[in-house]
Order: sequence, then structure tokens, then C-alpha cells
Amino acid sequence: MAQYFARSLLVLGALGLSGCAAFSPDSGMSAVSELTSQTIRKDIAFVRTAEGAGAVDARVRQLLSRTLTEETAVQLALLNNKGLQAAYNELALAETDLVEQSLPSNPVFSVSRISGNGASEIERQVVGDILALATLPFRSDIARERFRQAQLRAALATLRLATDVRRAYVRAVAGNEMVVLLTDAKATAESTAQLAVKLGETGSVNKLDQALEQVFYAETTADLATARQAATSARDRLARLMGLWDDGLDFRLPNQLPPLPRRPQALPSIEADAVAHRIDLQIARLELTALAKSLNLTEATRFVTLLDLAGISRRTQDPEGAPFRERGFDVQFQIPIFDGGEVRVRQAAETYNLAFNRLTERAVNVRSEARDAYRVYRSSYDIASHYQREIIPLRKIITEEMQLRFSSMQVDIFALLTEARQRLASLRGAIEARQNFLIAQSELQTAVNGGGAPVSGGDNPTNIAAAAPADGGH
Repeated sequence: MAQYFARSLLVLGALGLSGCAAFSPDSGMSAVSELTSQTIRKDIAFVRTAEGAGAVDARVRQLLSRTLTEETAVQLALLNNKGLQAAYNELALAETDLVEQSLPSNPVFSVSRISGNGASEIERQVVGDILALATLPFRSDIARERFRQAQLRAALATLRLATDVRRAYVRAVAGNEMVVLLTDAKATAESTAQLAVKLGETGSVNKLDQALEQVFYAETTADLATARQAATSARDRLARLMGLWDDGLDFRLPNQLPPLPRRPQALPSIEADAVAHRIDLQIARLELTALAKSLNLTEATRFVTLLDLAGISRRTQDPEGAPFRERGFDVQFQIPIFDGGEVRVRQAAETYNLAFNRLTERAVNVRSEARDAYRVYRSSYDIASHYQREIIPLRKIITEEMQLRFSSMQVDIFALLTEARQRLASLRGAIEARQNFLIAQSELQTAVNGGGAPVSGGDNPTNIAAAAPADGGH
């Protein structure tokens, strides 16, 4: 009987091993690369060896050797950000869970020897968890769903990093442009303030006009200091996202934001696109599928949560007689007297309902986020375009006309300076409008494909421990 049982365990184990998952060469990164390349079209790398680290370092140095564009900044961050590498490590850990859950439970072999008064008894047992073997295909299927979720979460972390880098890059370049503008404005204000002081000494300018010029210079100086601080902070945030150390902090950025596109994007089906492509929704759908399978498994094993079968071989040596051998088996199972599995089934059902309601809520929110992101994108484009096509050209005409009138002594210096203040305000508004548009453009991509900041309860996986059979794992 013991030999027959041992052979049976080996057969069942072999059948279980035939469906076991194996470690993939890239820890599931091919699926992550496929998902992210559709949206950001950039290379990603999971650095696990010294050779891989060397290749990444060489690529990073190459990207840093020239002025960074928005796209090269994103590529650099995807290769060099250690937080993203940690997210890929979590994916590799999820694969270990998949492999573990697809393996059958190891049988337990025990040997005991009892002796006394010249007699001895040796007993051998092979114990196997029959319930774990019977539920192995179901648990392995659930583990595959959860590994697929881990792949999507790694892709989501990649998209979120790309989105954060785009925002930081736009703010850093806008900060540089604002510093250049205010530096020129400060030089002009300083010259006019000094001129006002000299004219005041001759009595040509009263104290009020002198004070007005002095305060404009003082305010411009304060604005420049504030702009430099903002630009420095934005640059540091971009450096953090790109994972740069001290030796890489001297990267070069342009001093001007890119121009507006000729026309905005037209996305008539943006809500449907968001529902179809959002990665956080795909994660929630997979979670619901895994919970449904786990709920079915819980219902199937609600009455039996422990089923162990042991093959026993016992050899007894008696000094007064010939030795003899006994064989048999032992079965252990739990009697559902007090707990008939109703608690576990109820927990699994409520966990499933919780995930379903979260998925429904997330789908509603995704549609709303997509609509709002497109409205902000279009309005930001219209505002920035209005500055570019109407306000700035008109300001240029006004400046040229004022300078002609000043040259012909039709207006005084103070009228010219008043116009300079107004032109400075318009130029600052144009920079801010272009910055807002570029950020809204990134937010629009996020609303369609995912990658924004995590929402509470939105993309965190629901705990399915309550839906798994008790004592059914390893």
C-alpha cells in the first residue's frame, strides 16, 4: 500500500509539474515593453547584470552629451531611474510567486524508530496534500492572472515616470525662458531707474516719477530672483526623475519652449479610447477575473479544506519471534461541524463585489477624466495661440510705434517705460500659456493611456486572500 501510494504521489506530482510555469528569460519585461512602446515609443531596460549596467551608463552619457529635448529626457529617465528599476524588481518577484503557485506541494517523508526490551519498531510514512494537488490547476490559473496584473503595474509605473518627466521638463525649460526674459527686463529697468535719478537731479523728473521707476526696478529684481529659484527647483526635480548624480547635474536645457503645433489634435472618440486603452482599467479587469476564479475555487472547497493521505510501512523486530512488516494508510480530513465554509464564501463574494464596484467607478471616472483633459487641452491651446497670433504681434507693433514717437519727441521716456511694463506682462503671460498647453498635452496622453498619479482605491489590487481556499497554498 505504501509503495502504491508513493507511486501515486509521483504520478500526481508529474501531472502537476506538466502544467508548471517556468521563469522567463526577461522576467515578463517583453509584455511591459510592448505595452509602453505603443504609447511613449521609448526603450526600457531591466538592469540585472554588470554588462547591462555598463550599456545603460554608456547610453546615458551619450544622451547627456547634447542639449536635452523632452523626448531624450524621457528616454534617459526610463533607463536611469532607480525607482523604475525597483518596480521592475517587483515584477520579477511576482514571477516567483507565479512559479511557486504552479508547483505541487512537496510530499513529506518521515521515519521513526522505537525500541525497548530488545524489541524495535521502524515506521516510514509518505504524506501528501491531496487537496493541494487537486486544486493546483485552479491556483496556477489565478497566479497567472495576478502575474499579468504585475506586468500591467510595471507598465503603469513606466508611463507615470514618463509623464512626470514631461511635466518637469516643461517647467524647467519654461523657468529658463522666464529667467532670460526677466534678466533683460531687469537690465532695462535698471538703466531707466538710473536715468530717472539723473533727470531728478536736474529737476526734470519729480519724486513720484523717480519712485515709480525705482519700484519697477525693485519689483523686477524680486521677480527675477523668484524665477531663478523656480527654475533651479524645476531643474533639480528633473534631475531626480532622470536619476542623475552629481556628475550628471550639468546637463544642458534649451532656453525656450518649443513652438505651438499648427493645429490641435481632434479626438472625437476620446472617451472610448480611454476606456479601451487605460492600463489602470486593464489591471482592475484582470483583478475581477482573478477574483471570480478564486470565488469559484472557494465555493468548490468550502466543506473540505484539509485532505492529507499518508502511506505507512512499519517493520517490527521482536527478539522472541521473526520480524514482520505492516503496511497501511492514514487519511486526515477536516469535519465541517462548526465552520461549513460559509464565512470564507461570504468573504470571497464580498471581495468580488467590492472589486466590481471599484471597476465600475473607475470606468466612470476615466470617461470624465478624458473629457476634462481634452477640454483643458483645447482651451490651453486656444489661449496660447491667442497670445502667439494676436497679443504678442500687437505688442510688437505698439513697441515699434512708441519708439518711433519717442525718437521724434512725441512721447516722453515715461510713456515708453509704461509700454515696456505692459509688454513684459504680455510676454510672461505668453510663456505661461505655452507651458500650460504643453503640460495639458501630456495630461491628455495620460488620460487616454494611463500614467497619471495613482487614485485612492483605483488601481491598487484587491486582496484576494479571503477568496483563496484555506490551507490550499504552499
